[in-house]
Amino acid sequence: MMLRDGERLDYVNDKIELIQNGEGLTFGTDALLLASYVDGRYKDAVELGGGSGIISLLLLTREKAQEVTCLEVQPEYAELIERNAEHNSLSDRLRAVCCDVREYTPEGECELVVSNPPYMKATSGKMCRSDKKSIARHELFGDISDFAVAGAKMLKYGGSMVFVYRPDRLVDLICAMREAGVEPKRMTLVLADSASVPSMALIEGKRGGRCGLKMTPPLIIYSDREHRQYSADMQYIMENGSFPKGFKKG
Repeated sequence: MMLRDGERLDYVNDKIELIQNGEGLTFGTDALLLASYVDGRYKDAVELGGGSGIISLLLLTREKAQEVTCLEVQPEYAELIERNAEHNSLSDRLRAVCCDVREYTPEGECELVVSNPPYMKATSGKMCRSDKKSIARHELFGDISDFAVAGAKMLKYGGSMVFVYRPDRLVDLICAMREAGVEPKRMTLVLADSASVPSMALIEGKRGGRCGLKMTPPLIIYSDREHRQYSADMQYIMENGSFPKGFKKG
């Protein structure tokens, strides 16, 4: 395998080797936690905004989805997803589609939709020098409502939608999910350490679900303020690719 200019090959959990482009957003804790937050086994899944494809790859290697369709608006990243699938021998289970999520017409309904969507409004925040990062971070190709509506259209009745998002825009996400016909059912706030404020939120909704949200205990990533030691919960996630029992459904 030949790497292109600006690319590097990183080893990730589950024996995945990930080709990443330094000009775009690279693999981080949010993607790892989102894939780990998916609870259950699904026949088919769709990822909205795939980037390098790491979330889809993790779902497949952890057997949380049998097949994944990964939607990515940037052509170079749609191609990167295909290359990562091929490099990890998952081309038969992972399909990349280059498109705007608002314009995608699915061939059928799926059981699971996941997304780490852009979290900054198109008019807010400092735009990155790299257009690739700006597209990944800012709502240039659809806001959170567009992502929720697109995902809901792809989901079977009773299917799951799992998003990771910023706490300061959590109200926007919950409202968008409910308006799209997806009822929020489980949510976990994530803190770097016990003295920090939440830095991200994980939320699962059910298409056509009844009202009733389970707030789990917060996930604290580090047990110390210096961020040198994972908490017991985070260590469990790193070792098992799934959240401990107290964070799951039911």
